[in-house]
Amino acid sequence: MKQVVFDNEYATVWVYPEKGIIHHKFKKFIWGEGFRQTMMNAADAFEKYGCTKWLSDDRENSALRPEDIEWGQKVWEPRVLKAGWKHWAVILPEKVVGQMNMKKIIDRYKSIGVNVKVFSDSEEAMEWLEKQ
Repeated sequence: MKQVVFDNEYATVWVYPEKGIIHHKFKKFIWGEGFRQTMMNAADAFEKYGCTKWLSDDRENSALRPEDIEWGQKVWEPRVLKAGWKHWAVILPEKVVGQMNMKKIIDRYKSIGVNVKVFSDSEEAMEWLEKQ
């Protein structure tokens, strides 16, 4: 049973309370306040429902801006790690520049202990998360 946490023209965020999963899908390139608002709404639900798993569907996004990456590392990251983030299923952006950008971010989270796997399909990603 999934619940919509947040939805606008840039992104949708769902929570699967019984599975402990947050799922975001970017609908187009997102940056700045729109990105931060989406990620903070998702973090709120992550904490509220005791989630440990995250599915990122970033196919429609591109490279994150440096200031958004820095904000994520300083503000968003400590919050979700403290809340218990353990597993991350990622669907990379379609654009190569976005893929390269996300691979650096993935490497960072692997290095601090998050179990990360890349997928091309959200159903496969969800199946993997459910087994974790």
